[in-house]
Amino acid sequence: MLFFAGLSCAVAMHAQERRPAMGAERISTLVSLLEGQRVGLAVNRTSVVGARQTHLLDTLLSLKVDVRKIFAPEHGFRGTEEAGAAVADARDTKTGIPVVSLYGGDNRPSAARLSGVDVIVFDMQDVGTRFYTYISTMHYLMEACATAGIRFIVTDRPNPNDCIDGPVRKAGFRSFVGLHPVPVLHGLTVGELAQMILGEGWLDAGGKTCDLTVVPVTGWKHGDAYRLPVSPSPNLPNEQAVRLYPSLCFFEGTGVSVGRGTHFPFQALGYPDEKAGPYVFTPEALPGFDSNPLHRGKRCYGMDLRQAAFEGGLSLRFVTDFYDRLGRDEQAFFTRPQWFDLLAGTDALRKQIVAGMAEDEIRASWQADLNIYKKTRKKYLLYDDYR
Repeated sequence: MLFFAGLSCAVAMHAQERRPAMGAERISTLVSLLEGQRVGLAVNRTSVVGARQTHLLDTLLSLKVDVRKIFAPEHGFRGTEEAGAAVADARDTKTGIPVVSLYGGDNRPSAARLSGVDVIVFDMQDVGTRFYTYISTMHYLMEACATAGIRFIVTDRPNPNDCIDGPVRKAGFRSFVGLHPVPVLHGLTVGELAQMILGEGWLDAGGKTCDLTVVPVTGWKHGDAYRLPVSPSPNLPNEQAVRLYPSLCFFEGTGVSVGRGTHFPFQALGYPDEKAGPYVFTPEALPGFDSNPLHRGKRCYGMDLRQAAFEGGLSLRFVTDFYDRLGRDEQAFFTRPQWFDLLAGTDALRKQIVAGMAEDEIRASWQADLNIYKKTRKKYLLYDDYR
């Protein structure tokens, strides 16, 4: 069995697991905040509550909350759109409520698109990485709400990759997959991150502030393991994919497939060359996953990670191992170097890999920035921290 250790985050993966109560499940608290208000919901497939996993929209409507608009992130309101696909404005087929897209066009919602609401509730399950775009959507919504004078409520959820690791995003590498100067694994819930965004002055709202309320999770603390009841997006279909995602997402800037176009995305690595490894798969267009995956129709050779033992956290060994397997050919491997750098938040990581630096050396280069970040992070914690 393959084993790759996430060197600095094993504590979070091995802590006692329990069933916390999501912020959105604290219904009486939430409804009291929404009473008499025209409500917008920033929600997706993960916005479910209770043992029956009822969508928050349906729950609030059953309680006569006046929901006027739905704001949809990457993958859409129902979570069926593939990664990177534009999400169109529409109406929810079940309720008829307008769905406003926040991905693929106007990522920064205009005042006109926010009209008719007094408060927005943000309820989405994040996976704890800087490059997962739901937190960028939250940032732009917070800016728009600050400008328009609209209240912003985050109903919090646990972080399933609750670690602090990776390079901190540097100036010059700001993008939709890296808006904030935080590590790849930031060790925050979305509610805590919202407080950090506000407290550190990262909003560009013309000097206006966001009227932020966080409804915290109960029965959870940092270091507790957490299994997602609903997959957060089509290409993260299970716990193994979520656990591997922080380490494998870097491959999106390379010529190596992460299994898109299969039924096990982010659980395999492959390249159309037998020297890449013994495992073989062929990416194909799959509705609901990816319509045009990398190396579509080509036999890819590499590694099957579906049963790989992995402690979680961030490992560079996947990337460095494949770089070695493919002959350390920089141009052949880093086919999209600028995208790799935006995911890493710096060009230093790519240059360190090309230079042949050992993982321990690369990690050591992050530590000064991580120590500064950890001090900042502590100001915004809502839950007991790691022991």
